[in-house]
Amino acid sequence: MIHRLILSSLLVLSLNGAPEPAVKAVSAKPPAKPAPSIVDVAYGPHANQRLDVYVPTKGTGPFPVLVWYGGIWKPARSVPDPNRFLNAGIALVAVGTRTLTDGMDDKQKEPVAYLMNDACRSVQYIRAHAKEWNLDPGHIAVGGGSQGALPALYVGCSPDRANPAATDPVERQSSKVTCVAAYRSQPTIDPKQMQEWVPGVQWGAPALGYAFTESLKRREELLPIINRWSPDKLLRAESAPIYFENNWGLTQPEKVTEPDYKVHSPAWSLGFQKLAQAAGTTCFVKYPDHPTDGYDDIWDFIKKRLLAR
Repeated sequence: MIHRLILSSLLVLSLNGAPEPAVKAVSAKPPAKPAPSIVDVAYGPHANQRLDVYVPTKGTGPFPVLVWYGGIWKPARSVPDPNRFLNAGIALVAVGTRTLTDGMDDKQKEPVAYLMNDACRSVQYIRAHAKEWNLDPGHIAVGGGSQGALPALYVGCSPDRANPAATDPVERQSSKVTCVAAYRSQPTIDPKQMQEWVPGVQWGAPALGYAFTESLKRREELLPIINRWSPDKLLRAESAPIYFENNWGLTQPEKVTEPDYKVHSPAWSLGFQKLAQAAGTTCFVKYPDHPTDGYDDIWDFIKKRLLAR
């Protein structure tokens, strides 16, 4: 009888919602990063002139393309989360270029020319192989994070490199792009301009062949180089639409060092935006509490621009 009462009581507790044994939550693993479809393609003779291509496995194509640039001091190539774009029917290309260090090692008078020329050639090369790789040559975006945004901005702001009379078939291709995405970027190599936007910042050396303080001291002498390669000096109405995003606002976060904040402050983007608007270039700037009309963020901008028909 006693046993029967105990069992009956336990049954009532269970039916009345007594706590069940705790079940440990198992978090879903993020989807694995896909491997490139085509790896280590040489678009030039130098060891750093290499690219990797990610092509969507679903859909028929041809697919629009996001070209993403890597390091400008040390060779590197990577892409933002491939699944974000591949699942939307957008291909990606990770591009490595010759670096400022390569330019200095080769005693180039304009070290920045290496990476800017390579950035343009990579777009021309991708366009030349678009049919082979099932890519849409009419919808190519370029982008980069921090230092990698500089060559992307140059491609988007500079005149078209297409040369119909060139013996190299790659050089006959257009370098024009659909849009530019710049995340936490530094959009100028002009030492005076960057200090007007962000007082005290020192960045970009040896783009002009000298340390920062020497570049600032010699600025008037170096102006022809600055005007030739700095994106802010090349803005025009025909420049590609540009979207900047920064993860910090106009106030330095507590746990962020001053040098890091100055290099990645949205003040760079806002200064560039004023010049872009004056030149007739479409330019958006997003940072905390500063949204953009029509686009949720930099990734939304890329998708909408590339998928527009």
